[in-house]
Amino acid sequence: MLFRSISRVAGGGVAFVAVLALSASGCGGSSHDGARKDATGGDAATGGSTGGSSGEGGTGGSASGASGMGGTSSAASGAGGTGTAGDPAGSGASGGSGANGGSGANGGSAGAGATSGSGGANMSGAGGTLSSSAPPASPFIVVDQFGYLPDSEKVAVIRDPQTGFDADQSFTPGDSYALVAAETGDKVLSAAPVAWNGGATDMSSGDKAWQFDFSSVTTAGDYYVLDVERNVRSFAFSIESDVYADVLKQALRMFFYQRAGQNKDAAHAGEGWADGPSHVGPLQDHNARLYSAKDDATTERDVWGGWFDAGDFNKYTPWTASYVENLLRAYVEKPAAFDDDTNIPESGNGVPDVLDEAKWGMDYLIRLQNDDGSLLSIVGEAGGSPPSSATGQTLYGSPNTTAALAGAAAFAYGARVFASVQGADLSAYASDLGDRAAKAYAWADANPAVIFKNNDSASGTQGLGAGQQETDDYGRLALKLDAAVQLYRLTQAADYQSFVDSNYQKAHLIVNGNYVAPWDLASQDALLEYADAAGATAAVVSAIRAAYLSGMRGDNNLKTVLAEADPYLAYMKDYVWGSNSTKSNMGNLFTASVVHGLDAASDADVMRAAARYVHYLHGVNPLALVYLSNMNEHGAENSVNEFYHTWFTDKSAAWDRVGVSKYGPPPGFLPGGPNPSYDWDACCPSGCGSSDNDAVCLSESLSPPKDQPPQKSYKDFNTNWPLDSWAVTEPDDGYQIAYIRLLSKFVN
Repeated sequence: MLFRSISRVAGGGVAFVAVLALSASGCGGSSHDGARKDATGGDAATGGSTGGSSGEGGTGGSASGASGMGGTSSAASGAGGTGTAGDPAGSGASGGSGANGGSGANGGSAGAGATSGSGGANMSGAGGTLSSSAPPASPFIVVDQFGYLPDSEKVAVIRDPQTGFDADQSFTPGDSYALVAAETGDKVLSAAPVAWNGGATDMSSGDKAWQFDFSSVTTAGDYYVLDVERNVRSFAFSIESDVYADVLKQALRMFFYQRAGQNKDAAHAGEGWADGPSHVGPLQDHNARLYSAKDDATTERDVWGGWFDAGDFNKYTPWTASYVENLLRAYVEKPAAFDDDTNIPESGNGVPDVLDEAKWGMDYLIRLQNDDGSLLSIVGEAGGSPPSSATGQTLYGSPNTTAALAGAAAFAYGARVFASVQGADLSAYASDLGDRAAKAYAWADANPAVIFKNNDSASGTQGLGAGQQETDDYGRLALKLDAAVQLYRLTQAADYQSFVDSNYQKAHLIVNGNYVAPWDLASQDALLEYADAAGATAAVVSAIRAAYLSGMRGDNNLKTVLAEADPYLAYMKDYVWGSNSTKSNMGNLFTASVVHGLDAASDADVMRAAARYVHYLHGVNPLALVYLSNMNEHGAENSVNEFYHTWFTDKSAAWDRVGVSKYGPPPGFLPGGPNPSYDWDACCPSGCGSSDNDAVCLSESLSPPKDQPPQKSYKDFNTNWPLDSWAVTEPDDGYQIAYIRLLSKFVN
């Protein structure tokens, strides 16, 4: 596959204005109270479950000035463009890209009322094959910037903003569109764009839209979509059978960067992100102590390993267990998608790297298990940039039922998978996991309501972690169903089967009437896996499969997606905190039908629907943005430049922003995504404790993400408290796995 730069014009390039690189002054903010995990439930009427605790976040205020906009073409050597003076549109300049790939430009100088211009999108590239006569790229013609599988649906969306931050811009497509071979400039297909929904404005995006379908083109190569009359084009993309293979590798590598205690040498991390092992100093992970006994050496435990959970470095046991289980699940569902060459330390050992990564997390869970089968609930880690600079004490929380049930499910799932791994003898390891699963389940069964709330003043745990790992009664039921299913699949023991048969009707899938939703995948996955198990009760199997198939085809799912209720094709009823994860799981709920063989006759429609969510995350959205970080050298031309993370912290000279900082963050991180509930901290604009803090409230425009149509409720920013960018741009291991699991279905 050929990777493209924004303009591969021989001897120069064209600047592309990134519509989201805003830097106007305005109001904004919200105090970081440590609760960044938001509820991910559907509305009560349809029985959506809740995961995590509520989060704070925010934005607000109108802009009083604008950032610079513009950028010059680069020279053939690929120098970045230079921003011009401030423009009322408030966009930062993108770098021009030359034949060898230009670097991103800094933003222009301040416009009236602004404090500074913001950096534009980094449009650096790997050189390229665009014809020297290629026209400029337009943000109004959006495509999957990586590309499409040869036999897949391929639809470009043309957008005309009506509401939202870009409503003062407009674009009416010409009557003729063409798919153009990028290297030669030859038109291989021509057709008129088709108006979406008779020219209506879509409320979720604020746009009118047209679609240009080029699905009939299956020949491998690099292409772009051209508006013949307007003489502007989409970003370039590929049609290839392996078009997403490298993208999947970069997404999986996110977990290597998130490893706690891992030496991140330059050979594996890259020069820009090399770092020594974190949290291995005095009173850190090898000698962690109980949260309530910081000075008591008798409580010391080795809690080394695992992953930083998100933008914070804490390690939450129930969530870690789910990450392990879903990495394994992604592999089991599509083993051919995963190789042994992701450039992590275990690469080349004969085991697919996704299993090596899952084992990294599993080994950590093993360290957290007590002799009685219970598991510690949480490990609170100090922050630092880079992670190896963190010196604060590591503290852990008490065991709880939630952690034991989640651990039991992960251990049991792992016992089955690792027993069958080719290329390594993991039979003893798998056997040990099976024993641990049974012990964890037995402890939870005997202790069904041991509650531990971290970071909770009423519980005396304030400051231990950020997100709330404790769940509710339904959450524990769903976890126990999963654990029982996985143990039954492993052992065929009657007790586990009996629990599933007696309690499956309490799952939302059944009790709420064929309820299939992206909020509830954990219990849905478990029930479908039980329905696949040898010896499962026939009547229960039939009920589960029928309920899922009916719900998947329902009004908020397949029926609405195929009816194209969203002009960008990836329909979703509700946009909430972490919407990129929800989008991914919308795709996953469709692919489940194929994975579990529910209805072969609908497989083509189901996979077409699922692919649309991949395309959304790869740029078929109102922002023309690839929702993965720093993918400029991996096929994207307009990808995420910065996101909230303790390591890649705001204003870091090395890591804050692609094209501005020396390195920017690593490739492949998926941020939370559009969040209409975003708001600044309640202390803003003038009660945040100091004039410096108050000044942050007014330091940049927060519209977007505030006061926007749902799909435009996003900003490419990394400003910490009191503007709380984590509510929009924070990555999360769970978000990442949802995307990995979906994308893998389209990788061969």
